[in-house]
Amino acid sequence: MRNYFFALLSFCCLHNMQAQTLKYSNEFLNIGIGGRAMAMGGSVIASTSDASAAYWNPSALVQLKDNLQIVAMHNEQFAGIAKHDYGCVAFKLSENSVGAVSFVRFGVDGIPNTLYLMQDGQINYALIRSFSAVDYAFAGSYATKTKIEGLDLGGNVKIIRRVVGDFGGAWGFGLDAAASYTHNDWKYAFVARDFTSTFNAWTYTMSEQDKKQLLASGNSIPNGGLEITLPRFTLGVAKKFMVKEKYSILPEFNLDFTTDGQRNVVLSNKYLNIDPRIGIELGYTNFLFLRAGYSTLQRITDFNGKKTLNGMPSIGVGIQLKNLAIDYALGNAFNQGLIGMSNIVSLRLGINRKG
Repeated sequence: MRNYFFALLSFCCLHNMQAQTLKYSNEFLNIGIGGRAMAMGGSVIASTSDASAAYWNPSALVQLKDNLQIVAMHNEQFAGIAKHDYGCVAFKLSENSVGAVSFVRFGVDGIPNTLYLMQDGQINYALIRSFSAVDYAFAGSYATKTKIEGLDLGGNVKIIRRVVGDFGGAWGFGLDAAASYTHNDWKYAFVARDFTSTFNAWTYTMSEQDKKQLLASGNSIPNGGLEITLPRFTLGVAKKFMVKEKYSILPEFNLDFTTDGQRNVVLSNKYLNIDPRIGIELGYTNFLFLRAGYSTLQRITDFNGKKTLNGMPSIGVGIQLKNLAIDYALGNAFNQGLIGMSNIVSLRLGINRKG
């Protein structure tokens, strides 16, 4: 498994690039964060109302119920090989505006560097060294209410840092924009990620000996270049229904639109892809929440040529204890292999709660 990751990351990060638009560029920012959101299949841009909105829909930050909120998440994927972490601090600037700062880290550590595995024609395992491939994103968010009743606007400024050992890395910059609208208890949302396109500038610092080893093993020497991330748009709608005062049902439906080339989704072509996702949250006295979602619909062809439409189910639970919320999600919940399952735990702390 580790050798697989080494090959994958080497291809993605050390491939020669000259201002290329790549499919799945900065895809670590599209994995999703938070126990609530991931339990609902990532279908939350209309209903999110806490500090995690800095990631999902920055315009929804104005729904913050505390003067200050802190959100933290840890997630391990592929049997613990990949570590995924998120942290955010959101704070009210005024009655009508909210700011936030957040970060995302996705990394694989301990990847074997087999560049010098061969010595004098013999394999020498003592020469294997390890390195990490880590992606970081830092964001500043702002949201404000408008003079139009029910309409809120927001956005993110993102700085991206991608590191591959001590021999390669990139700096990137991008912008997100979002809008939320509430009417008759229906919530609508629109999020434009990387709406101006996001740019990653790659540089490499390899020694002459490293270059010789690459050429001797049949590899090419990586060059610096510009990687471009094309825009992604998401539409969402949600409504909360109360049942006998104590119980609530909140369904949400989202549509993702990607523009970076044809993908294996429900509706696709080389210009535009449409990927639906759905989530539902059942609540009891605003204390206990049960959640489920379905996302990532793909056409799968088996060995007999039979085509089916498969997706990724998810389930989760949440508990609200005064100012502390604990959320858990099990991603790809009904996968029969442990490798495909993902446990997500997130905490949310509110400070100076009003009302």
